[in-house]
Amino acid sequence: MLATLLVLGGNQMSLLPFAVSALILIVVGLVDDVVDLRWWWRILSHVVAALIMVYWGGVRVEYVGLLFSDTPVVLGVWSVPLTVFATVGIINAVNMADGADGLAGSLCLAALVMLGMAALYAGNDLLFGLLVPMLAAIVAFLAFNLRFPWQRRARVFLSNAGSTFLGFTIAWLAFRLTQNAAHPVSPALAPWLLAPPVIDCLVLIVRRIKLGRSPFHGDRDHMHHLLLDAGFTPNQIALGLAALSLALGLAAALVLKTDVGTETHLVGGFIALTLGYYWLTSRRARAVAIFARLRGGRRIPTPVPVGEPLVLPRVAGRRARSHRRPAQRRVAGRGGAS
Repeated sequence: MLATLLVLGGNQMSLLPFAVSALILIVVGLVDDVVDLRWWWRILSHVVAALIMVYWGGVRVEYVGLLFSDTPVVLGVWSVPLTVFATVGIINAVNMADGADGLAGSLCLAALVMLGMAALYAGNDLLFGLLVPMLAAIVAFLAFNLRFPWQRRARVFLSNAGSTFLGFTIAWLAFRLTQNAAHPVSPALAPWLLAPPVIDCLVLIVRRIKLGRSPFHGDRDHMHHLLLDAGFTPNQIALGLAALSLALGLAAALVLKTDVGTETHLVGGFIALTLGYYWLTSRRARAVAIFARLRGGRRIPTPVPVGEPLVLPRVAGRRARSHRRPAQRRVAGRGGAS
């Protein structure tokens, strides 16, 4: 894919810096898949890739649109820090979404489709030409990553290398598209291209920091985990969230196109949606129950960990009682303890 992009893009898009950045991310991702690197090594590679994009590739976020004024808000000295922050955020949002078969690929496909539509609308044919081989590659990947009647499980996976590459690619293309004065597209649309994973990533990081944990501490509180516990299948999650992402992105574009709202309204709406999801998931059981009702069924109960209180339901008018599961005993047997 990198070779195809270099051939198609030539020097006009400065794709050599993109290829170098992507290669760094892929190599670090492959090493991480094998030896499980500490999180700061991964973040360091993301930052290095973003800095190459800024200083060698000349791609950065220099203005954020008409926010709270009639003139574009220029970032000035904040341009590089915000570009790096946004790039690292998008990479990790895609990486965190790679927890169910077909999910990350479907979300990236939806984002690239919307980027392609925006490029065509803005007259940026060169950027659209670069998107075509990437769209074809993701469609081919999803043929082996989604589940089908003849394919009960995914046969190929993105891994850390693939998810970081796709996240970085979306960031690069989004910045190219929204920071191009010749083919202007509002920067306020960018977060709406990947709204579900970006919102999920922001909420989880804030909650983990609030709980005194590392923002990259693994848990089962991701959006796809809640949906799995609510009874959705991996394909329903992948296709449903991709459709939701498309609907949110297209709705945001229509808001600007029809002058129903302004860029300030889009930013405010995204913040409101993020806060709403934070409130919804502040109680995990409530979020799972609501998702289960959306599915039209009952939630799938998750096993209670050993030592946690097990609450019995009300039976024959009696009050529910709380018991504790006995700790599992080690039983010596053939092959050792179990």
